[in-house]
Amino acid sequence: MIKSNLTGFARSSGWRGLRAAAAIALLCAVVSGCGEQFQRGYVLPPGALEQIPIGASQDQVLIVMGTPSTVATLNGEVFYYISQRSERPLAFMADRLVDQRVIAVYFDKNRQVRRLANYGMKDGRIFDFISRTTPTSGQEINYVAPLFKALNIGQGDNH
Repeated sequence: MIKSNLTGFARSSGWRGLRAAAAIALLCAVVSGCGEQFQRGYVLPPGALEQIPIGASQDQVLIVMGTPSTVATLNGEVFYYISQRSERPLAFMADRLVDQRVIAVYFDKNRQVRRLANYGMKDGRIFDFISRTTPTSGQEINYVAPLFKALNIGQGDNH
């Protein structure tokens, strides 16, 4: 009789433990599963920039990169490909900006690539990840800076 009572006790404790473990696992799945990532704008194909040598034609750039997000004239034409990546850890939380990029392809008067730039933010400043420099003044920064400000609209202080 004692043996059967212990067995019943072990079974009920086992079920409670199993239910608690299942509830914890479900809660963990819900919390981690609600995280979302968002990609807005241009998605840079892997290896695309390596396929565009200096001197490549504007048509070659369009074939590799596709249609630019915007175009400007700056001592020749410039194609800008704009993207932004954000994440939301939980469904009810605000988006948090993870990365923003502006790929710039500068053309000379003959519509050939004279320079490439991959602008992003580093230490709170616009940084070119190709040349590893921070543009500080001139027409180039006057065109790029407003693009980053436009990307930040609606992001609040989450960046």
